[in-house]
Amino acid sequence: MFDAWTQPQHLFNWWRCNPAWVTPVAEVDLRVGGKYRLGMQDPEKDQPWVATGEFRVIDPPAKLVYTWAWEVPGMQMPDTLVIVEFNEVPEQTELVLTHEQFPDAAATAEHNKGWKGCLSVLAGSLESG
Repeated sequence: MFDAWTQPQHLFNWWRCNPAWVTPVAEVDLRVGGKYRLGMQDPEKDQPWVATGEFRVIDPPAKLVYTWAWEVPGMQMPDTLVIVEFNEVPEQTELVLTHEQFPDAAATAEHNKGWKGCLSVLAGSLESG
């Protein structure tokens, strides 16, 4: 599961909030202080939604912590923080995702919706792969 979140070849398979979308960007410099860029795109749109940030904690296979900002023209939002914990349970991995430091409830709700979509696509890719 840790590799699915940190290796571009796996991110291309699932990092998008809608299964009909594509993942045109998956760049990862996996080291503390390293940057990432992840893009998801509606095939009917010209530009992807690209998230970018910096890794703060890399503790394989248990935990990732990284900053999050959108590289979207006209979208101004302060950096937020993503914490992904991978807990081993019998025959599977429990994933705990915390995305915090949003400026308001609307941004929280919108990202919650997006993450639910991404996690649904991830589950589908793991089942088929």
